[in-house]
Amino acid sequence: MTTVTPPVGVQVHPDARCETSSVGAGTRIWAFAHLLPGAVVGRDCKIGDHVFIEDGVVLGDRVTVKNASMLFRGVHIGDDVFVGPGVTFTNDLRPRAHHQVPAEDLLTTHVASGVTLGARVTVVCGVEIGAHALVAAGGVVTRDVPAHALVAGIPARRIGWVCRCGDRLGADLRCGCGRRHRENATDGLVEITAEDRP
Repeated sequence: MTTVTPPVGVQVHPDARCETSSVGAGTRIWAFAHLLPGAVVGRDCKIGDHVFIEDGVVLGDRVTVKNASMLFRGVHIGDDVFVGPGVTFTNDLRPRAHHQVPAEDLLTTHVASGVTLGARVTVVCGVEIGAHALVAAGGVVTRDVPAHALVAGIPARRIGWVCRCGDRLGADLRCGCGRRHRENATDGLVEITAEDRP
């Protein structure tokens, strides 16, 4: 068994197994989580009980990964992402027990900053989930999700838009928190900054 001394400022529960030294200060890893060598975890993250993080996974800063989630090689997660309980990422579209795909041929998945993945979401590999999108509990993501999209179902489809604060937006794309947005044909929604306003 590989034993890695946790970096300064990282809390690892005695019943967790952290085999990577690439963990940022302020991160907490709870009981029975298992992080393989080569996984990269940013600062101030929370890794829940029974989480599995494979080598080649990259997490940004302030990421929360709730209990029993599974992140496999090729998953790249931005800052301030919430990964709900029991979320599963895949990395092979056609897995076979008798045919191992070389690591370099596995598909990557990119989750942008500010995204929320609800409980029991499944993310099929090779997709991009745009900034501040929200995937409802139980959704199965099989294609790219635009920024600020609210998606739900199997397969997950857009049913609305959300603000970075998490509130659902109305037809005027204004949020009660004061933020305003506009649709962008390529990126989903874009927040209108003070400089952009008429």
